[in-house]
Parts: sequence; C-alpha cells; structure tokens
Amino acid sequence: MKLVDVIAGARPNFMKIAPIIRALESRGKANAHIDYRLVHTGQHYDARMSGEFFTQLGIPEPHVNLEVGSGTQAEQTAAIMVRYENLLLERRSDMCLVVGDVTSTMACAITARKLCIPVAHVEAGIRSGDWTMPEEVNRVVTDSISNLFFTTSTIANDNLRRAGAPEAAIHFVGNTMIDTLLVNLDRLRPPALWEDMGLKPGSYFVVTLHRPANVDETNGLIELLQAIAKGTRGLPVVFPVHPRTAKALREIADIPANIYLVESQPYLEFNYLVKNAKAVITDSGGITEETTVLGIPCMTLRDSTERPETISVGTNELIGTDPAALKPALDRLFAGEWKSGGVPEKWDGRTGERIVAILADVMQVNLLE
Repeated sequence: MKLVDVIAGARPNFMKIAPIIRALESRGKANAHIDYRLVHTGQHYDARMSGEFFTQLGIPEPHVNLEVGSGTQAEQTAAIMVRYENLLLERRSDMCLVVGDVTSTMACAITARKLCIPVAHVEAGIRSGDWTMPEEVNRVVTDSISNLFFTTSTIANDNLRRAGAPEAAIHFVGNTMIDTLLVNLDRLRPPALWEDMGLKPGSYFVVTLHRPANVDETNGLIELLQAIAKGTRGLPVVFPVHPRTAKALREIADIPANIYLVESQPYLEFNYLVKNAKAVITDSGGITEETTVLGIPCMTLRDSTERPETISVGTNELIGTDPAALKPALDRLFAGEWKSGGVPEKWDGRTGERIVAILADVMQVNLLE
C-alpha cells in the first residue's frame, strides 16, 4: 500500500483538498493500492478559518496537526519544516501532495524532497510575475522541485514548459476549487447578516481585500473605501474582513455608511453572498475563479493576476490598485455593459478524480523512483 501525504495549512487549501480526499476515499473503498494521510500544518489556526471549513466541506479530521500557529514568514516556514520532517522520520510517506501557493505548500515540498520523497503540486504553473507577493515565491520554489504537476489551464502548462518541467510530468486536470464549488452549489445558505441587512439578490456588492498594496497603507485604504462607496451608488457593500485587513481598518475612524464590515464567513455562507451579489470587488485570486463559474462580474484590484483565464474566458477584469479606476468600471457595470464570460476548459467538477487516477497509476508502476 502506497501512502500519500495530503498537505493543508490555510483556508485556500481546504477547498482544494476536499475533492482530492473524496476521490481518495472512493478509490480506497474499491480496494486500491493507495492510502492517504491528511496533514494539517496549523498555518491557519482560527476555528472560523479552519475548523468550520473542514466541517462544511466534509473533510475528515486530520490524521496529524502540526499546530505551527502564527509567526513571520520565516518563523512559520521553519516551524512547518521541522515538524513535518519529524513526522516523515517517524513514518515515511511515498508521496507528498501539496496544493496552491501558501507557506505550507512550499515548506512541506522542500522538506519532502530533502528526504527524497516525490512531490506532486496541485495548481502548478500559475504565475503572476509579481515578486512582491509571497505566494509567487512559494509557487516558483515549489514547482522547481516538484515531480508531478497538476494544472488548471493550458497557460500554466506553458509556464512549466518554459521553466524546464518534463512534458510527461505535466497533467492538465482542471480546478479543484471548482469541484468544491459545484458539489456545494445546492448547499449554499444565507448568513445571518442576510436578513439583518435586508439583502436582496443582485442589489449589493461583496468586497474582499487583504493584499499589502491595498491594505497596509492607511491613507490608500481610505481612498479605496471611499471610491468603492461612491462607485456602488449607495447599494450595500458587504465586506468580510481578513485578519490582516482588520489591523488597518482599526486605524480608520469613518468607514463609509454603505460599507458593512463583517467577520470572515464560512464557505457556504460566503459563496451564497458571492452567488447573489451584483458584483464582487476583490484582490483575491481564488474568488475570481468562483465568480467566473458563477457568472458574477468581478473587479480585481491588482495590477497582475496568476489566473489570466478568469479574464480571457471568465467574468473578471483587472482594475489595478488606483482607486480612480473603480468608477469607470462600476459605471460600465451599472450600464449593463459587463461581459457575460464563460467557463474555462475542464472546470467541470471532476478534477479530483483525474488527479487521483493519475497518482494511482504513477505510484503503481513506480515511475517516480
């Protein structure tokens, strides 16, 4: 029996591992030769950011929780590597499967490879070209040492080829984030604030902000909030606040009246808000994927994106970080001139199955040894 470590550490990971675990469980019931160990690094240790997601998405209790907690980038990376190495020395796995681009992704990939354990990277090959983002460093480092690459787009395939990845190791499988969204569409439910705020479908906006360029400088954040408030023409703006952003917001005395600051929402409630919004304004990459599939207009407050297919195919547009750019975009939205968009290839809800089928084949014939 071959053992795969499935690594999860932060909120974006949880949506990505759920379909893979479902597929592993299904294959296990068929007496396959592959087993898994779910390793939670504890990078996101708050229950709302972690525990509720596991419960809502049907992810089983982790076999191991490394409980690294908070810290700087270096402190978290070091703690994850030390604790994951100890786990591997106690019981070695045959494969380390990492997802996305968070600190846990890079740290566990490095640790496994130093112990000569193959690494499979889900969501490999995406690039923003923005080296001010810690995630870009994590992506490039992880891909540089991985053995198997599971990609969300043909663009990611091309990025990997240019970086020298072997063609046989690149597998265009689709998007596990979308697997999770599609399987949960009928389960989405309104949060308590829905009734409290008197929200109606198509009559409010959702905003998420957490990138340093948008939230770390108080005056810039004030200008951005004022531009959002004015451009949305008095409609309610629901703003689930990321912990990083909360620190900056505490320095702002006057939040515009139509912007409602709320706690980070669990998965089912948050995506209910997205699905019924008039539009989403964000600096998150993952949300642009979900809005694309849901057909919701999305404005990304960044100068680059690692998910260009959400623009070329989907409903997303890059607005940039200048608050003045928001008004023209919102004017087009209110004029009914926003693009309708479509769904990228293989974003069909079956990505987890494809990944596990490839893993099982590769590990059965020992192609990575």
